[in-house]
Amino acid sequence: MIITSARIKAAIPRRLKWGVSGCGNFVETSFLPALTLVRRNKLISVFSHDLSRAQNIAVKFGAQTYSNKYEEFLKGDFHIVYIAGANAHHYEQVIEAAKAGKHVLCEKPVAMNSKQITEMIDMCKENNVTFAVNFTHRFHPLVLKAKELVDKGMIGKIVSVSASFNIDYAPNDNFRFKKELSGGGALRDLGSHMIDMLRLFGGEINNVKGFLDNVVYNSDVEDFATAILKFEKGGYGYFNVSYNANKSFNRIEILGHKGVISIENFVGKKNTSGKLVINLQGEAKKAFRKRANKISFMIRSVQKSVLKNNTPLVTGEDALMTMKIMEEIEKQCL
Repeated sequence: MIITSARIKAAIPRRLKWGVSGCGNFVETSFLPALTLVRRNKLISVFSHDLSRAQNIAVKFGAQTYSNKYEEFLKGDFHIVYIAGANAHHYEQVIEAAKAGKHVLCEKPVAMNSKQITEMIDMCKENNVTFAVNFTHRFHPLVLKAKELVDKGMIGKIVSVSASFNIDYAPNDNFRFKKELSGGGALRDLGSHMIDMLRLFGGEINNVKGFLDNVVYNSDVEDFATAILKFEKGGYGYFNVSYNANKSFNRIEILGHKGVISIENFVGKKNTSGKLVINLQGEAKKAFRKRANKISFMIRSVQKSVLKNNTPLVTGEDALMTMKIMEEIEKQCL
């Protein structure tokens, strides 16, 4: 039998069909609204342990089916599942999704420990499915431009990279404040993003010294985390994250031998223009502003990876390296 090129092309999905596992606030107010904005993507099915919640989200965003049984949910007619529930559920759900032949986009921190993440990576490879991770901030256009400038050597050798992400988030019934469901507090929730930013700009990390504390709020998890890290290729990184700051200057600063780049207002704020400042040796300082929906950029990137069978921008291996750094910090603070 001769298979024509037309038939081969027809086998490639024209539209990426999504299932969503987990119906938290971020899914309802950020991810699914962004999904509706990106062409050639469609929500097909919704899973939640709370059946009424799954039904509400399905009706609101036009999904064909919903379920509170994960095995039943995975039988749905979709290509990729966005796993966005409590951290403790990610491991089993990714493993089962891979076995069902579904591509995966998983929220950070991808699992409860690095051993689980390693098994998740292996299972996705074994079943030939994409394993992408939602480190959202990598997809902001200003972050991508800053990365381009750093890679071109515009600021010279990296001296240091600093990152801060501070919000006011009082303890409540959310899974983030239950250590058996989250694995930890501000470090795993916000710190995972900032460690990923440090790795993006400074490269791999071979040494870390960190601290965890409850500075304002007492709960089962820390409300503050900070660390200083050393990059393998030289230079240092620093981050601080917290659940206890009502007002803060959340930013990234990349200091090089020949100049400095800062990115402001790209984390923790919706409908606000990000600001990229470039100050190079021998040149006038430049500033650029850009408003962007990072989630929609992320969805487009994942869509391209799945449909073209390319490696995603953020992989399970990225999540694994971030988890190992967080585990080291947590070990130091026992």
